[in-house]
Amino acid sequence: MASEVLLPGQPVSLPRGPVPKLGGGLYIKDGQVRASLVGVPRYEGPTLTISRTRPHPPAANSLILGTVTRLSPLQAMVSISVVDGVPLPAGEEFTGVIRTQDIRATEKDKVKIGDCFRGGDVVKGVVISLGDARSYYITTARNDLGVIFATSEAGVTMEPVSWQEMRCPRTGRIEKRKCAKPENL
Repeated sequence: MASEVLLPGQPVSLPRGPVPKLGGGLYIKDGQVRASLVGVPRYEGPTLTISRTRPHPPAANSLILGTVTRLSPLQAMVSISVVDGVPLPAGEEFTGVIRTQDIRATEKDKVKIGDCFRGGDVVKGVVISLGDARSYYITTARNDLGVIFATSEAGVTMEPVSWQEMRCPRTGRIEKRKCAKPENL
């Protein structure tokens, strides 16, 4: 059995043989064992269970996903909605700040926020520090960090062309972004 995170309703792959005793977080529908919680199935003795994954606040080096909510010439404000792969409950998002010096590792003095992010972009980043009382400082200064989802002015999901450009598939227009390198490349 693979140790991948399952979402509610997803089927659980089981080894050949009889169906194990099911514990919390699992149910059977149409003869198929399915997850009822977000988590990784584990055996606790003879019983297969999925324990509830508890969300936690970001800490230094936490991998986060968030949405850009506001831009200023020196920083981008981000609403953090996922911490270390665990979604936060609705309404309990944290606020993060990406400063110009934390966007990329080289040529930090030439960075323009408007060429890296736009409102509504979904960003993958790492927490640097706890910042002030209201927000966390976030960096995107690695190849695998940056914008992972953006919508063009035409309302279409854009595709990355390079580490600093995304293209609208409908209009062909190119917009500047600090793109995260896709995980499968």
